[in-house]
Amino acid sequence: VAILLGAWLRDETLRPAAVAIVITSTQDDDEACVLLTLRSATIKRHAGQYALPGGRMEVGESAEQTALREMEEEIGLRVSPDQVVGCLDDFATRSGFRITPVVVWGGRNVDLLPDPNEVERVFHIPLAELNRPDVPQMITERSTQNQVISALLPTLGHRIYAPTIAMLRTFREVALRNQMTRVGHYEQPQFAWR
Repeated sequence: VAILLGAWLRDETLRPAAVAIVITSTQDDDEACVLLTLRSATIKRHAGQYALPGGRMEVGESAEQTALREMEEEIGLRVSPDQVVGCLDDFATRSGFRITPVVVWGGRNVDLLPDPNEVERVFHIPLAELNRPDVPQMITERSTQNQVISALLPTLGHRIYAPTIAMLRTFREVALRNQMTRVGHYEQPQFAWR
């Protein structure tokens, strides 16, 4: 059931990519959550950043196929294509990608096998944590003085930034609050531009 926005960018200069917003349950109490990774410090792009499982689209792949492939490669979770719920709006990154967020039902109490070459750790972020009134926040980046979107998530104990929090905000507004929203205008921190 495609309940989501699904607006696609037409900028052909951006490299197509997709990420999976995986809905599952927390390990301890079966609370609904999404999966978030901490990228390996040795990975080529965006090392040490919090991210949704995902990557570049291969030739002939759809966003859904890319998200499912990357999810399996990065966190060891394999699901059926009928577990794709739908797609959210594309997000253009400062690093030159057009990311399509794909919402996926991952199942309850999933067993994960993260690839240590790509993922340092996987976090289960409760949907209630994403739905708090102080998520997201706009903060001023010191190096550029730009206002960037971010969120301090208790499960992580750290702040996450766009594009990840922008896509999670869209997911929250559409899936949890039944509100239409656009997030393509949010600025990303300078460290994410590379």
